[in-house]
Amino acid sequence: MTTQTNADYAAFALRVSSGLLFLAHGWLKISVFTVAGTVGYFESLGLPGIFAYLTIFAEIVGGAALVLGVATRLVSLALIPVLLGATWVHAGNGWQFSAEGGGWEFPLFWTMVQASIAALGSGAFALRVPALQRALGQFA
Repeated sequence: MTTQTNADYAAFALRVSSGLLFLAHGWLKISVFTVAGTVGYFESLGLPGIFAYLTIFAEIVGGAALVLGVATRLVSLALIPVLLGATWVHAGNGWQFSAEGGGWEFPLFWTMVQASIAALGSGAFALRVPALQRALGQFA
């Protein structure tokens, strides 16, 4: 039996809450903005439309992986470029996210959350996949 520490529970809370937010953001792009609308928005920013699909995929799959605690460190690191992209997109709107179009404070903070999760690992209640743990080593 493994004894959990406060840090394990804190990592769990951070991992699951962040994962749920990613799921919500990905679902928003599908159900409210629509995939076509999200692609159009990315293209209006001068980004290739494929980035919209990659972002939706990262948010849905990455969010689910974080909630489950699968490959947590690797997933958190993979989500950082998505969040830095969001920081860039919102940079022209000012600092506060309450500004029209949303500012860059929230995406940058969320980037730091992912860096923290990557450093902490899965924490408590993570789904353990032995084959994945062997393949990824410390990143599982």
